Amino acid sequence: MNWTLLIVAGLFEVAFAACLGKANDATGSAMYGWYGGFLLCLAISMTLLVRVTQHLPIGTAYAVWTGIGAVGTVLLGIFVFDEPATFWRIFFLTTLIASIIGLKIVSN
Repeated sequence: MNWTLLIVAGLFEVAFAACLGKANDATGSAMYGWYGGFLLCLAISMTLLVRVTQHLPIGTAYAVWTGIGAVGTVLLGIFVFDEPATFWRIFFLTTLIASIIGLKIVSN
């Protein structure tokens, strides 16, 4: 269950990054809505991370959480915000995913 919560916390990290990206593109009340979404996603992500770190090693949990956020945010940038999908970006993204999986495998 803790690993599932950690994945959900990582997905909320991606969501708060997405809200920041959308807020930068928005104006007026829509901008404030995106910033509100950012704060909500941030609170949920942090709350879940705190809960998970009561049962999993902090180093592993934090690394996996930030890794999910980093991978998800890069993919979001490529597919939603039209950022380039160069060979090196995909290569290093793949190595990051492999590292996250490795941490999961060697953790209790």
